[in-house]
Amino acid sequence: MKKDKYTKEEMDLFNSIIGLHTLLKRKNNNPDKALEEIKYLTVLREKQEELIKLQNWVIDNDEKVVILFEGRDAAGKGGAIRRITEYINPRHFRKVALNKPTEDESKQWFFQRYINQLPKPGEIVFFDRSWYNRAVVEPVNGFCTEKEYETFMRHVNDFERMLIDANIHLVKFYFSINKEEQAIRFKDIKSNPLKRWKMTPVDERAQELWDEYTKYKERMFEATHTEIAPWLIIHANNKSSARLKAVSHLLEVVPYK
Repeated sequence: MKKDKYTKEEMDLFNSIIGLHTLLKRKNNNPDKALEEIKYLTVLREKQEELIKLQNWVIDNDEKVVILFEGRDAAGKGGAIRRITEYINPRHFRKVALNKPTEDESKQWFFQRYINQLPKPGEIVFFDRSWYNRAVVEPVNGFCTEKEYETFMRHVNDFERMLIDANIHLVKFYFSINKEEQAIRFKDIKSNPLKRWKMTPVDERAQELWDEYTKYKERMFEATHTEIAPWLIIHANNKSSARLKAVSHLLEVVPYK
């Protein structure tokens, strides 16, 4: 590594704990790529420290926070949740990733099983997919009827207004990747024995049904991007920038300061 190629600030980053750890763990010897990762991890660590302050505010003031993570299959929703929750107190947050409804649940009011997962005072709940399954995944894959879909679309904004009126801070993320990037990530998942479990029958059809997903996604945005519960669309082809964008937005919209 030629020292004169980098600024003093960049050399300080290389010599930091994060920098040295990154250099040691990397398989290749490309210092420019290492520096890019070090900068990302340094900024992420600073924001993770702020997330601890945000959670302390939630706990101390009996606040309730709900964060929805929606997006294409393999868009990086789970990875973003892991970075956000990496250092916060596990006793005061929950990650919710519901399976398909049971027979009893399928006969209930659609929102009921999500209501059962809402935060108690002093708690943050992260939904890795949420009630918006009914807006995109279910109609695309034939898991709901047209009537069920239209009923959901009529009611969802009122439902979210009720949550906000109950003093719940609601944040909605949509992670967006292009079709080519999704194909690359699916290939990586299938070739990695530690990740293969992530592929579901729904994932297997995602590329084939790409345009259908797009149609329902666009209607979802048009109907449910409201002043009180807006969507933040995160362009997630680059995982690092997507994670930083999600954390930054969360720190901006939850009034912990």
